[in-house]
Amino acid sequence: MPRHEHIPEYDIDLNGKGLRIGVVMSRFNPEICAKLLAAALAELRRLGVADADIRLATVPGALEIPIVLQTFAQSDKFRPDAMIALGTVIRGETYHFEVVSNDACRGVMETQLETGIPIANGILTCESDEQAIARTGQKGADCAQAAVEMARLLCEIKAER
Repeated sequence: MPRHEHIPEYDIDLNGKGLRIGVVMSRFNPEICAKLLAAALAELRRLGVADADIRLATVPGALEIPIVLQTFAQSDKFRPDAMIALGTVIRGETYHFEVVSNDACRGVMETQLETGIPIANGILTCESDEQAIARTGQKGADCAQAAVEMARLLCEIKAER
């Protein structure tokens, strides 16, 4: 990434050591979600996040993800530095796909903005099982990286206040 002369720029920091990460995963489409989770956890560990600093909650479907993210954010015992939302919504023959996809993702974004805790959105919205399976490993790892990077960035910005 290019540096801009005379403009301070924050460095990308993917050091997960000491960060607390909350993960909320839908149990709908379990094979796909399990692969998303495995990839996210492997990447979190690679980045230095300790297992003891990760909390995992599973929920029935994607629409239930935002309320658990919000509850994590409000927790006094485990307030995460960042969170990850994992789920899979696959298009069917009805309008239900749009409702679930739009509302789950809107809920994730609203929770992030209301709580000030970054949330990496790993809710896949795909046309088919094949599309979802093709995205699981990379998307899970991408979410782990985004969670760690955003937690570090926000900490650095807040430290300047």
